[in-house]
Amino acid sequence: MDATRYYLPEFDQEMATTRRVLERVPADKLDWKPHQKSMTLGQLASHVAQLPSWVSNIFAVDEFDFRPPDGPAFAMADCKSGEELLALFDRSVLTARKAIAAATEAGLDTPWTLKAGLHTIFSAPRWSVFRGFGMNHMIHHRAQLSVYLRLLDVPVPVIYGPTADEQ
Repeated sequence: MDATRYYLPEFDQEMATTRRVLERVPADKLDWKPHQKSMTLGQLASHVAQLPSWVSNIFAVDEFDFRPPDGPAFAMADCKSGEELLALFDRSVLTARKAIAAATEAGLDTPWTLKAGLHTIFSAPRWSVFRGFGMNHMIHHRAQLSVYLRLLDVPVPVIYGPTADEQ
Protein backbone atom coordinates (compact mmCIF):
# COMPACT_ATOMS: atom_id res chain seq x y z
CA MET A 1 0.00 0.00 0.00
CA ASP A 2 1.24 3.47 -0.84
CA ALA A 3 0.37 5.58 2.22
CA THR A 4 1.54 8.79 0.55
CA ARG A 5 -1.55 8.74 -1.68
CA TYR A 6 -3.65 9.43 1.41
CA TYR A 7 -1.71 12.56 2.27
CA LEU A 8 -2.61 14.75 -0.70
CA PRO A 9 -6.42 14.82 -0.32
CA GLU A 10 -6.15 15.74 3.36
CA PHE A 11 -3.39 18.25 2.64
CA ASP A 12 -5.47 19.88 -0.10
CA GLN A 13 -8.52 20.12 2.16
CA GLU A 14 -6.55 21.63 5.05
CA MET A 15 -4.80 24.09 2.75
CA ALA A 16 -8.10 25.25 1.23
CA THR A 17 -9.44 25.82 4.75
CA THR A 18 -6.28 27.65 5.77
CA ARG A 19 -6.46 29.91 2.73
CA ARG A 20 -10.03 30.87 3.65
CA VAL A 21 -8.82 31.92 7.10
CA LEU A 22 -5.84 33.86 5.70
CA GLU A 23 -8.12 35.67 3.23
CA ARG A 24 -9.94 37.19 6.22
CA VAL A 25 -6.83 38.70 7.84
CA PRO A 26 -7.37 42.48 7.87
CA ALA A 27 -4.25 44.18 6.49
CA ASP A 28 -4.85 47.28 8.59
CA LYS A 29 -4.59 45.23 11.81
CA LEU A 30 -1.30 43.35 11.22
CA ASP A 31 0.32 45.01 14.26
CA TRP A 32 -2.54 44.05 16.59
CA LYS A 33 -2.05 41.37 19.24
CA PRO A 34 -4.45 40.11 21.90
CA HIS A 35 -1.88 40.01 24.70
CA GLN A 36 1.62 41.31 25.34
CA LYS A 37 3.02 37.75 25.19
CA SER A 38 1.24 36.98 21.90
CA MET A 39 2.50 37.30 18.36
CA THR A 40 1.03 40.13 16.35
CA LEU A 41 -1.67 39.26 13.86
CA GLY A 42 0.86 39.82 11.06
CA GLN A 43 3.47 37.56 12.66
CA LEU A 44 0.96 34.77 13.27
CA ALA A 45 -0.61 35.02 9.81
CA SER A 46 2.86 35.08 8.20
CA HIS A 47 3.83 31.99 10.19
CA VAL A 48 0.67 30.17 9.07
CA ALA A 49 1.35 31.18 5.45
CA GLN A 50 4.94 29.92 5.65
CA LEU A 51 4.31 26.65 7.49
CA PRO A 52 3.31 24.56 4.44
CA SER A 53 6.79 25.14 3.02
CA TRP A 54 8.18 23.31 6.04
CA VAL A 55 6.43 20.18 4.75
CA SER A 56 8.70 20.19 1.72
CA ASN A 57 11.72 20.04 4.06
CA ILE A 58 10.26 17.00 5.79
CA PHE A 59 10.32 15.05 2.54
CA ALA A 60 13.31 16.67 0.81
CA VAL A 61 16.07 16.71 3.44
CA ASP A 62 17.03 14.53 6.41
CA GLU A 63 17.28 17.37 8.89
CA PHE A 64 16.44 21.01 9.28
CA ASP A 65 18.62 23.26 11.41
CA PHE A 66 16.98 26.61 11.97
CA ARG A 67 20.05 27.99 13.77
CA PRO A 68 23.02 26.43 11.97
CA PRO A 69 26.36 27.24 13.62
CA ASP A 70 27.97 27.94 10.24
CA GLY A 71 25.23 30.00 8.60
CA PRO A 72 22.36 32.40 9.09
CA ALA A 73 19.41 31.49 11.27
CA PHE A 74 16.09 30.66 9.62
CA ALA A 75 14.10 33.83 8.99
CA MET A 76 10.43 33.87 9.82
CA ALA A 77 8.26 35.47 7.16
CA ASP A 78 6.97 38.97 7.83
CA CYS A 79 4.24 39.81 5.34
CA LYS A 80 3.13 43.43 5.14
CA SER A 81 -0.09 43.03 3.13
CA GLY A 82 -2.87 40.59 2.42
CA GLU A 83 -1.56 40.07 -1.11
CA GLU A 84 1.92 39.25 0.19
CA LEU A 85 0.44 36.86 2.75
CA LEU A 86 -1.61 34.93 0.18
CA ALA A 87 1.26 34.87 -2.33
CA LEU A 88 3.57 33.36 0.30
CA PHE A 89 0.92 30.83 1.27
CA ASP A 90 0.25 29.81 -2.35
CA ARG A 91 4.00 29.35 -3.02
CA SER A 92 4.38 27.36 0.20
CA VAL A 93 1.47 25.09 -0.66
CA LEU A 94 2.76 24.46 -4.19
CA THR A 95 6.22 23.55 -2.91
CA ALA A 96 4.81 21.27 -0.21
CA ARG A 97 2.36 19.57 -2.55
CA LYS A 98 5.16 18.70 -4.99
CA ALA A 99 7.23 17.26 -2.15
CA ILE A 100 4.34 15.16 -0.86
CA ALA A 101 3.58 13.87 -4.37
CA ALA A 102 7.22 12.88 -4.83
CA ALA A 103 7.49 11.12 -1.45
CA THR A 104 7.99 7.38 -1.48
CA GLU A 105 6.53 4.75 0.78
CA ALA A 106 10.04 3.55 1.68
CA GLY A 107 11.03 7.05 2.75
CA LEU A 108 8.20 7.45 5.27
CA ASP A 109 9.94 5.39 7.95
CA THR A 110 13.29 7.13 7.56
CA PRO A 111 14.19 9.59 10.31
CA TRP A 112 13.89 13.35 10.04
CA THR A 113 15.54 15.64 12.56
CA LEU A 114 14.88 19.19 13.72
CA LYS A 115 17.87 21.01 15.16
CA ALA A 116 18.78 24.36 16.64
CA GLY A 117 22.52 24.55 16.19
CA LEU A 118 24.13 21.72 18.11
CA HIS A 119 20.88 20.94 19.96
CA THR A 120 18.62 18.23 18.51
CA ILE A 121 15.01 19.16 19.24
CA PHE A 122 13.56 15.90 17.97
CA SER A 123 14.09 13.09 15.52
CA ALA A 124 11.25 10.88 14.29
CA PRO A 125 10.06 8.95 11.23
CA ARG A 126 8.96 11.22 8.38
CA TRP A 127 5.35 10.00 8.52
CA SER A 128 5.16 11.10 12.17
CA VAL A 129 6.87 14.43 11.50
CA PHE A 130 4.54 15.13 8.57
CA ARG A 131 1.51 14.54 10.78
CA GLY A 132 2.70 16.28 13.95
CA PHE A 133 5.12 18.97 12.83
CA GLY A 134 3.79 19.51 9.33
CA MET A 135 0.02 19.28 9.58
CA ASN A 136 -0.94 19.53 13.27
CA HIS A 137 1.44 22.42 13.88
CA MET A 138 -0.11 24.41 11.04
CA ILE A 139 -3.66 23.53 12.13
CA HIS A 140 -2.85 24.63 15.70
CA HIS A 141 -1.66 28.06 14.52
CA ARG A 142 -4.60 28.36 12.12
CA ALA A 143 -6.89 27.86 15.12
CA GLN A 144 -5.05 30.62 16.98
CA LEU A 145 -5.50 32.83 13.94
CA SER A 146 -9.24 32.16 13.90
CA VAL A 147 -9.42 33.29 17.54
CA TYR A 148 -7.60 36.50 16.59
CA LEU A 149 -10.20 37.04 13.87
CA ARG A 150 -13.03 36.50 16.35
CA LEU A 151 -11.48 38.99 18.79
CA LEU A 152 -11.21 41.53 15.97
CA ASP A 153 -14.86 40.91 15.06
CA VAL A 154 -13.86 39.56 11.63
CA PRO A 155 -16.26 36.85 10.40
CA VAL A 156 -14.66 33.43 10.91
CA PRO A 157 -15.02 31.17 7.87
CA VAL A 158 -16.16 27.56 7.90
CA ILE A 159 -13.30 25.38 9.12
CA TYR A 160 -14.64 21.90 9.99
CA GLY A 161 -18.23 22.94 10.14
CA PRO A 162 -20.39 26.01 10.45
CA THR A 163 -19.18 28.95 12.50
CA ALA A 164 -21.24 31.57 14.27
CA ASP A 165 -20.66 33.71 11.15
CA GLU A 166 -21.30 31.16 8.41
CA GLN A 167 -24.03 28.57 8.78
